[in-house]
Amino acid sequence: MAGLPMGRRTLMGAAALAAISRPSRAQEAAQEAAQESALTPILFVHGNGDHSALWMTTLWRFESNGWPRDRLRALDFTDPLARDDDAVPQPLRSSSEDCRRELAAEIAALRARTGAARVALVGNSRGGYPIRNHVQLHGGGAEVSHAITCGTPNNGIYDWDANRNREFNARSDLLRRLNGTESQVVPGTAFLTLRSDSNDLYAQPDGRHAGRPGVPTGVGHDSPELRGATNLVLPGVDHRETAYSARAFREMFRFVAGREPEQLDVMPEERPVLNGRVTGTPGGVQTNRPVAGATVEVYRLHPGTAERMGGPIHRRETGADGVWGPVTVSPDWPLEFVVAAPGHPITHSYRNPFPRSSEVVQLRPAAPPASADAGAGAVLRFNRPRGYFGLPRDVVLLDGREPAGLPRGVAAGATAVARLPAEGIGRPVVGVFNEERVVARAWPLAENRIAVAELTW
Repeated sequence: MAGLPMGRRTLMGAAALAAISRPSRAQEAAQEAAQESALTPILFVHGNGDHSALWMTTLWRFESNGWPRDRLRALDFTDPLARDDDAVPQPLRSSSEDCRRELAAEIAALRARTGAARVALVGNSRGGYPIRNHVQLHGGGAEVSHAITCGTPNNGIYDWDANRNREFNARSDLLRRLNGTESQVVPGTAFLTLRSDSNDLYAQPDGRHAGRPGVPTGVGHDSPELRGATNLVLPGVDHRETAYSARAFREMFRFVAGREPEQLDVMPEERPVLNGRVTGTPGGVQTNRPVAGATVEVYRLHPGTAERMGGPIHRRETGADGVWGPVTVSPDWPLEFVVAAPGHPITHSYRNPFPRSSEVVQLRPAAPPASADAGAGAVLRFNRPRGYFGLPRDVVLLDGREPAGLPRGVAAGATAVARLPAEGIGRPVVGVFNEERVVARAWPLAENRIAVAELTW
């Protein structure tokens, strides 16, 4: 090195020093593990009548930004529908206390699995009530670092004498206890609310969406806000988009992580593994109770025509736990799930490709045909579970035309229906929502079969 210029010698010395001081792969892995373990576990809580599958895309976005999958959990309330009167038992419906107890058990399980002292909670709509109940009224703040409510009607959907003790009434026992003090939060837990400006059907000054059009609700667009919380408005989003949209994800991530997410897109996996449960609607009531004896088949589809590409890639009959999988797929395969469950129509569910693995691909068989379906050769339901159709906000097309019956103005409808004549059976039917397109096929209603085209985003 004596014959080299001083600058070259200095550079070589620095390179050698860097090589000596560079951490080994084992050290890097240990550092990565330490960084991952520092990330707060997050528990996601669905809303009234819903299930954990609605959080699937949010889970994917967190994973795509480095959150370990085992530190993310979306729960399923056994009976997700609220009672008409919170204090009066009602078959297959839950009280506010039922939900709080189930949430508390899920928090304990997540803390035990991860070893974390505290977790973050994120709830959509009714899902925000057990979060607040646990933290504000039952001392849960010690184990909850962040509480995020998304579109939760924190100050009620209405303030009426009628249905006085329904959870959503500002006069209910629950909301009076939660909202009866100067602050609606507790010290030591960071609270965030996400709401729409004026497009949330459950935060409206008029009672149209509560079944009493023209009657003032007594609440306003700001009903989801909490005194003492960080309150953010996401203009234009609908009730479910306050939780399940990319815009909502960004705010959740920033609030919990303290930094911007690196991306809003979902990073595909090479071979996603899908699993979930079949849950039923006994007596027409939506529950998350498992269905035993349901046969589930999964088919790979042609992306342009939804024609099956061979036989089933998976077939299983559910046991007492309702689990239908797992099945390994490719991130570019459109899929058809066929669910034959006792007491339900045979349901053909058409789905766009799954870019990542998921344990919350919950399958609910379709509800029986409606009276309006009588005389149709085939019925196809076009569903948007993570948001609503809003006209004229959105482009919504089903089988080449804008579906009849969708409400205009405030986004409020999540399902459009195509009723086809017998000669339409077997042909492709396309559903379009803005930039997402789903291709399905019509099946004969006479065979007690219903097709469902389900949007992902």
